[in-house]
Amino acid sequence: QLQLVESGGGLVQPGGSLRLSCTASGFTLSVYNIGWFRQAPGKEREEVSCIGSSTGSTIYADSVKGRFTISRDNAKNTVYLQMNSPTSEDTAVYYCAATMPTVQLMCKMPRYRYWGQGTQVTVSS
Repeated sequence: QLQLVESGGGLVQPGGSLRLSCTASGFTLSVYNIGWFRQAPGKEREEVSCIGSSTGSTIYADSVKGRFTISRDNAKNTVYLQMNSPTSEDTAVYYCAATMPTVQLMCKMPRYRYWGQGTQVTVSS
């Protein structure tokens, strides 16, 4: 059974940093496109960042571009989301998701089949 588990969430101060991890069990993460998505209270879930399986190409939402970095460590079967200089607007439950690779990397939620349970990130002083 394919499972994704997010970790690393918690409370972070504005301007600080936090690294989220997405670890897979039951399958090799490196062959999949992986995305990070988030849902803030009272808002719809939105795309944050995605990374391609073989090329390592990346996509970022405008709201996080230049602050967040997505990366993968295939040896550890893990994908990371490094969050730098977060603001209160980044407070949300963060989910990672996986999908089979496509010709062109897409970062749209309906494309992603396998989802983790989410990890809470709270940005507050």
